[in-house]
Amino acid sequence: MNLYFQDESRFGLMTILRRMITAKGVKPIAPYQHKFKNLYLFGAFSGINGAHFLLEMPYCNSDTFQVFLDLFAQSDPNEFKILILDNGAFHHAKTLAIPDNIALLFLPPYSPELNPAENMWQYIKGKVSMGIHHTLEELQQTISESIQNHLNNSIVKSICGREFYTNNFRCAFNV
Repeated sequence: MNLYFQDESRFGLMTILRRMITAKGVKPIAPYQHKFKNLYLFGAFSGINGAHFLLEMPYCNSDTFQVFLDLFAQSDPNEFKILILDNGAFHHAKTLAIPDNIALLFLPPYSPELNPAENMWQYIKGKVSMGIHHTLEELQQTISESIQNHLNNSIVKSICGREFYTNNFRCAFNV
């Protein structure tokens, strides 16, 4: 049994700008591109053991969420996964078939601060920010390399391992 936090995030060709250190009064200069092509990353992150599952999709809707759930369930079929997620409309779609080894637990409406997956997106976007990607394929390559090089179980645990969730999970399930 494991506890995961799930969310989706859009990554696009528009440059993600971050703060930079410069001399006082000097405006930072960074490359910038204004394009509207994008893709979505669906992710589930465990603060208990640092396990994570990411899936790139072209859209964010109930059909792509169903694909995510099915593949996530198959990733470790013997593990029961408690998935904490927001109240996106497609998370409640009547056409969803929730796999037997997944249970959905919804956060209160309008409370993204309770979902550590939001912090994971901030971390991942920080790794692909301040650069220009001319095509979606370039962006996909950069995201893949960033995830392979910078994302591991200890990073996920440090970002998603909030004591409130981990302590209550361990108490409830004697883990």
